[in-house]
Amino acid sequence: MPKSFNELENNHPCFGGHKADAGRIHLPVCPGCNLACRFCERSINLTENRPGVTSKVLKPEESVEILKKALAISPEIKVAGIAGPGDTLASDNAFKTFKLIEKEFPQLIKCMSTNGLLLDERAEEIITAGIDSLTVTVNAIDPEIEAKLNDYIIYHGKKIEGVEGAKILIKNQLAGIKKIADAGITVKVNTVLVPEINGNHIKEIAYAVAEAGAQLYNIIPLIPTAKLKDAKAPDCQQIEEARREAGQYIDLFLHCNHCRADAAGIPGKKEISQLLYSRNFRIEENFSHG
Repeated sequence: MPKSFNELENNHPCFGGHKADAGRIHLPVCPGCNLACRFCERSINLTENRPGVTSKVLKPEESVEILKKALAISPEIKVAGIAGPGDTLASDNAFKTFKLIEKEFPQLIKCMSTNGLLLDERAEEIITAGIDSLTVTVNAIDPEIEAKLNDYIIYHGKKIEGVEGAKILIKNQLAGIKKIADAGITVKVNTVLVPEINGNHIKEIAYAVAEAGAQLYNIIPLIPTAKLKDAKAPDCQQIEEARREAGQYIDLFLHCNHCRADAAGIPGKKEISQLLYSRNFRIEENFSHG
């Protein structure tokens, strides 16, 4: 059985913040992605603090040694998560890794993030893997708006652009959220707030994902980069207005730190990722779409 929401609040540093001394680790085992989000720029480096960035892409079997090292340095870690740097459902790497984690570290909470393109068809695999919490990034439920945030999808080997691709993405996201939520797994939805594109659309997103079964909603301010490098990040007033709109329909998550795909330790207090990834690791640019 997946952990209850109350258990997550008490043991997961990213749920409610009630347990400020709990740690987490993100295992960067998923390099490939099946979306071309216009604000996303995946990278291998040691300096940037944002999603999509890692110092190393791990193979699933390497994750066990990294976890052992992490727990030795920071025994407060209670959560093993996979959040990229690509999409967790675009390959089998996440499921292979969670299988190893369940065998070696059954006490750890297991969580993962996805863009949701393959969520509907891979929902049963997520349930079987024993995932305790799932985060889905939903940036629009209107295909016309989504098409301004995402150039294309790669779906079953086919590149589908614009509104046509956006329709498939949104349909699969909402259907997948419902399946996961119905199985008793806590679902959190992230939305990247780009004021000039989806700033007036937050209420509709929040309502739709809440209806599908999501329990928490997290508004992530845009970090201008990639094709949206010239877009304006939301100011505090715009963020608060978006939260007010969303809060009418769903509980809000307010503790996001724009974590890297290889983040480890206690958020905001004890970050140990640089200790885990020594110079002995060979740095490879092996990202892909598809």
